[in-house]
Amino acid sequence: MVLGLFKSRPRPPAASIERMHTVAARTLPLRIVENARARRLTLRIETGGKGLRITVPPGMDPREVDRFLDRHQVWLETRLAKLPNDAALRPGVKLPLRGIPHLIVHDPGRGTVTLGEVEGEPALIVHGDRAHLPRRLADFLKREAKRDIEILVARHTAAVGRRAKAVRYRDTTSRWGSCTSDGTLSFSWRIMMAPKTVIDYLVAHEVAHLKEMNHGPKFWALCRQLCPRADEARAWLKKNGGVLQAIRFE
Repeated sequence: MVLGLFKSRPRPPAASIERMHTVAARTLPLRIVENARARRLTLRIETGGKGLRITVPPGMDPREVDRFLDRHQVWLETRLAKLPNDAALRPGVKLPLRGIPHLIVHDPGRGTVTLGEVEGEPALIVHGDRAHLPRRLADFLKREAKRDIEILVARHTAAVGRRAKAVRYRDTTSRWGSCTSDGTLSFSWRIMMAPKTVIDYLVAHEVAHLKEMNHGPKFWALCRQLCPRADEARAWLKKNGGVLQAIRFE
């Protein structure tokens, strides 16, 4: 079978309006996008709570959009309350590592990031220039992700009898992981902030795609076989993933 010989006619760009909307003491950018296939209004909070997006059918009365927002105000407040107002990293705040909150401590001495304790609680001690603290923490999470995930990939690929062509790490906002048809696995290094069970589930999920490139019953059965707590971990990621995506490493 040959794909891609004929290209579909390009669709005209969707009309959109951008404005600001205040909810739960936050003023967020709101993008209203017309979609010719939309039959109703749909509301989405952008990854990390950075903005709102409403998809509307063509020709929707702006007053109907306002009424729609009013009806969903409580839903928005509830969801946004779970996301931090200030997600910047600095000394004195806590960053989860494998699901365990670690106090961020800055030490201007030479080095990168080390694990330690401050008054009996886990700490991430970030060395060097204070201005480089967020980037150093991101680099630390990337190194930890590479170490943990490669071990899990080896374990799960052995269980399914398939090999991964390559394993890559990215800072993606649309998905936590992916598997291409040629067997390349990709993971968001931010997953290292989630509990160990969730990390294991993510790897099991993508490795299962090496054998089942779909989300059918056989795929989920294999996923649960590789990670018995898959359903619990999946629910955790759905509930808490937005908080992890909201943390700013710049």
